[in-house]
Amino acid sequence: MAALKSWFPTQIYHAPLLRATAAAARFRRELERECHQYRELDDAGQKWSRRNYPGGYTSYGSLDKLHRLGGGFADLERHLQRHARTFSRSLDWDLGQAGLVLTDCWINIMPTGVVHSLHLHPLSTLSGTLYLRVPRGAPGLKLEDPRLDRFMAAPPRRADAARANQCWVTLPARVGDIVMFESWLRHEVPPNTAAGERVSVSFNYGWF
Repeated sequence: MAALKSWFPTQIYHAPLLRATAAAARFRRELERECHQYRELDDAGQKWSRRNYPGGYTSYGSLDKLHRLGGGFADLERHLQRHARTFSRSLDWDLGQAGLVLTDCWINIMPTGVVHSLHLHPLSTLSGTLYLRVPRGAPGLKLEDPRLDRFMAAPPRRADAARANQCWVTLPARVGDIVMFESWLRHEVPPNTAAGERVSVSFNYGWF
């Protein structure tokens, strides 16, 4: 019997939204086009972003249920559902008859210099992001060990520590990929140092 056991893991789901085909590429381009259209038309979102997302645009404070408005975002809900079911099975969740429901879906556009500070998604069950545009050098998603505030007298980790033993892990952002995680997991996006906009769609699922 092995002396070491790995219990209470933090699982992250990272996969392409769709199989790599010409149709998938067209879907991403169309969805990105819709993101830019919403930014141009969303006066309330632009105002909210100036106060809460300096230098960038997010529809989080104005249009946060885009999947209910039709178009590519309605199709996105259908594509995401398969991944949400797969992830929930890996977590051994007993969802009963209710299942997971996509409750929120919003746009994030990060030009050069914009940062998305450390946060979590309260009152949600599962959260995630789809990457639509990632310029060369744009930051990934930085995830925090949820036990960090309980480490007390724990020594620092070596620079070459295994990923599973690190306090922070950054998943690279790749066009067409989705990342899903339990909504209590704190995460952030470091400043965008790339010469171009980083475009993503974030979402929440609920179960209650």
